[in-house]
Amino acid sequence: MIEGYNECLITYIMAASSPDHSIDASVYHNGWARGGDITTEVEAYNLPLILKHNTRGDKGGPLFWAHYSYLGLNPKGLSDEYANYWDLNVNHSKINYLYCQENPNDFETYNENSWGLTASYTRKPDDGIGYSAHSPDNDKGVVSPTAALSSLPYTPEESMRAMRYFFEDQNELLWGPAGFYDAFSLEGTPWVAEKYLAIDQGPIVVMIENHRSGLIWDLFMRAPEVQEGLEKLGFNISK
Repeated sequence: MIEGYNECLITYIMAASSPDHSIDASVYHNGWARGGDITTEVEAYNLPLILKHNTRGDKGGPLFWAHYSYLGLNPKGLSDEYANYWDLNVNHSKINYLYCQENPNDFETYNENSWGLTASYTRKPDDGIGYSAHSPDNDKGVVSPTAALSSLPYTPEESMRAMRYFFEDQNELLWGPAGFYDAFSLEGTPWVAEKYLAIDQGPIVVMIENHRSGLIWDLFMRAPEVQEGLEKLGFNISK
């Protein structure tokens, strides 16, 4: 059973939207929402987390949780009995940014414009390349450009500053033939994963366009099957 909160909300939306094999609403409420136990009163940096993140800590999970389900699903005005999903994602993104500003481990990689913790390639002790779901409770001093850039709709000022920093200040390290490389660290000798992951590059493009025009959100949300699925699960959409 997939329990929330993580990147899998879209699984339930699509399952409820199936014309021929739709799930019952109880699957969402008793599975994903844990029988209502998905909500939390936890705050970080005076921002409510709103839903319990499936992590060990209390500062939210990796930022791809605010991206993957919402590439087509528009969180603006979207709510149900558990959350306002725009507030949920804005708070998650801001908490991630503020954690990097607090920088409790004193990593050189983070500054006002360099932030963003999410799943990506990571630096191994021998400067090799591994993979890790970076987050405040799994902090390795590695920034993944997709984290800040795909958060552009939620944190436009912080994300735009990050984009300029990545391109202008770290161009030689970070910029490659298909855009920004997947991850980097400035601890000691600067390190970069000179690789690309489609699941990291794709959300950058989609969320930039959603911020710019809302195109992908509009196309997805206009689908009658999606509208029926959201209604079935008890979602409300306000303009």
